[in-house]
Amino acid sequence: MAPLAILFRYSLNEFVTTKKVMVEAVTLANYVKFFTDPYYTTILGVTVRVAVTVTAVCLVVGFPLAYVVARTQSRFKHLLIISIVLPLFVGNAVRAAGWMTVFGNRGFLNTTLQWLGLIDKPLEIMFTETAVIIGIIAVNLPFMVLSLQSVIEGIDRSVEEAAFSLGAPPGTMFRRVLWPLALPGILAGTILTFILAMNAYATPFLLGGPLFKMMAPLIYNQFTQQTNWPFGGAIAFILMTVTLGLTMAANLLIHRRRAN
Repeated sequence: MAPLAILFRYSLNEFVTTKKVMVEAVTLANYVKFFTDPYYTTILGVTVRVAVTVTAVCLVVGFPLAYVVARTQSRFKHLLIISIVLPLFVGNAVRAAGWMTVFGNRGFLNTTLQWLGLIDKPLEIMFTETAVIIGIIAVNLPFMVLSLQSVIEGIDRSVEEAAFSLGAPPGTMFRRVLWPLALPGILAGTILTFILAMNAYATPFLLGGPLFKMMAPLIYNQFTQQTNWPFGGAIAFILMTVTLGLTMAANLLIHRRRAN
């Protein structure tokens, strides 16, 4: 808490641009500057959009995968779990560099598509929001799968069989039985995935390029390139507040719907 308190105090200071010196003060000018400049609010909007998209895709893709892993009776189940966990042993920067070799103009994807005659010129994937979203999904998907898999394993399979025996189709069983019982894992996975996506740095920096901006690279730039600690601290606390606020709002909404 002490580093956060110090950083918050810095965010209330002033910054002399000409001398690049922080001057002690108590002002909200840095926060006002952020919310009154469309450049910064647009970056915040892009960050939220990317995080929501990544979380939704991870949930849609991760739930079936987690269900298969949780329900499999194979003696090779541990290999499935290892294959999910294995990417976590590689740093985000290394994985982002791997995606660069896939998405580049002469990367694996474009080379393959051109060789098959499906495209005439390389697809512009690198340095786009799509590339960033795919890269962050690859990073966050294991967290979603592991969160769901542990909860689904604790759901008695006889509950699903009882629903089927009463004539419920698969869709109804999923909506009325499996989804409500798996809700703790869904909440844990979505919250974790959303927070990680909101604070992603290496993937947006490497796959998005200099023109694509998200909050974490923006904060890093303020601290290191601009040496503007007051404004960087303000952006950091804005990011933290928005992340926690959206997470709590989604959590409250889901709990209310569950209660009804």
